[in-house]
Amino acid sequence: MHQKHHPHLRLALATAAAAALTGGLLTLSATTATAADSFKVAKADFNGDGIGDVVASAPGASVSGHANAGQIVALYGSASGVTSAKRSVISQNSGTVPGTAEAGDYFGLATAYADFNGDGYDDLAVGSPYEKVGTDTDGGALAILWGSKSGLTGKSSDVPDPAVSGHDNWGQTLAAGDFDGDGKADLAVGSSAATLYVYKGGFSSSTGKPGGRYTIKPPIQAGSTGFPYGPRHLTAGDVNGDGRTDLVVDGYETQTSSGWNTNYYVPGAASGLSIAGVQTLKPGIVTGIGDINGDGYGDIVSGAGWDATTSDGTTVPDSANGGKVNITYGSASGPASTTGITQNSGNIPGSSEKGDAFGWDLDLGDVNGDGYQDVVASAPNEDLGANTNAGMVTVVYGSASGVNTTTGVQSFAQSTAGVPGDDEKSDLFGADVKLDDVNGDGKADLLVGSYENGGDGAVTYLPSNGTKITTTGSRWISASAAGVSTSGTPQFGCLFAD
Repeated sequence: MHQKHHPHLRLALATAAAAALTGGLLTLSATTATAADSFKVAKADFNGDGIGDVVASAPGASVSGHANAGQIVALYGSASGVTSAKRSVISQNSGTVPGTAEAGDYFGLATAYADFNGDGYDDLAVGSPYEKVGTDTDGGALAILWGSKSGLTGKSSDVPDPAVSGHDNWGQTLAAGDFDGDGKADLAVGSSAATLYVYKGGFSSSTGKPGGRYTIKPPIQAGSTGFPYGPRHLTAGDVNGDGRTDLVVDGYETQTSSGWNTNYYVPGAASGLSIAGVQTLKPGIVTGIGDINGDGYGDIVSGAGWDATTSDGTTVPDSANGGKVNITYGSASGPASTTGITQNSGNIPGSSEKGDAFGWDLDLGDVNGDGYQDVVASAPNEDLGANTNAGMVTVVYGSASGVNTTTGVQSFAQSTAGVPGDDEKSDLFGADVKLDDVNGDGKADLLVGSYENGGDGAVTYLPSNGTKITTTGSRWISASAAGVSTSGTPQFGCLFAD
């Protein structure tokens, strides 16, 4: 295994935000998960009011003076979208959240939501993968925060690591879905090991116990001292249309000495996820699943934001300079045809320039209500004028023939008229992106995370007008406005729960 050949796939800490994402810097993993209801417009609803809510992590937030302890911020949707006024800010010092806020825990570095206890309110699984557990410095911890009429209040349950001595970074990757089709939300949990633990639905909010548990082992590299591998990202969605959620596991393959980034499709079944049906997919660290062409099957969209060649001149498979988004269309038999788009495709703004990181993050949602899922992809390292790594996001629309790169393509930067803020060096606008209906009109709105103010972070809200994303009614929610301490580098909005 040659570590130097692994594309650098993590977000730079704000203390080094002036450098490119591909620099060999101390970093946070861009770890998110995609919920099983990925075809819906309004997703998480923690308070049961029928309007979509959004969780923005601040994993680098200081809590009670403890640097990088971490927080999550639930921004509750309303008729006017998300604002700083309607929110919950939760850390390990809140309510019954297990553990206490300690330096370097990174609470909120992984999140996934679903109604785990079946009470009608979505709940949130939250990992703090660098939590010290006994003498295990980076053992990791996982909790489920229970939704309620008041949203997320800090009432929670522990999901203990079943193999504390067998791995580190428990809860570093999460995904929620109904993998066995029994109508109950399951939870897949990753660590530094190659083995995934899958908790069956039917969780008890009083004890935290699930309906059962089993393991699967995709063909990915496990971690070793100094290299916390295992799954880098988990994505859930129904690709083959059988009513059971499938799982896409991102990791480093074990077939070559280079250990390239690779995605694997693991189908759901009546007995749960089955490695017997695993298929190899195109690479991409962040993945979403949604029905882009309206045929009833989930399409797999993965962002390979790295360049086609490494610093030592090695060619990286299935990649493009400036970044690439790989789209694999679903079918009754699972993943089918694949296409790729870059900033040189169709009328996508910009051009494929080395280091842009196009495809760094992405999400899917139906912006115009036509029944086709649309795609937003970010390029947080896009240089705009003299502002290096200012960042830009692009929205491409779905159609019966798949993603449409020629008609209706939109791009947004902070220099776009009506978008709050300005293009600034190292803002990384598009550090994370989200398409969700947060104003209750049935159309997906756009939320963009950035590294504003030297890594404090911010969330920008750009609503749908029913036809496209617009800047009318847009707003900017800063870390301080959201109730996050700006001591250190909180990175508020660098990760959205999916």
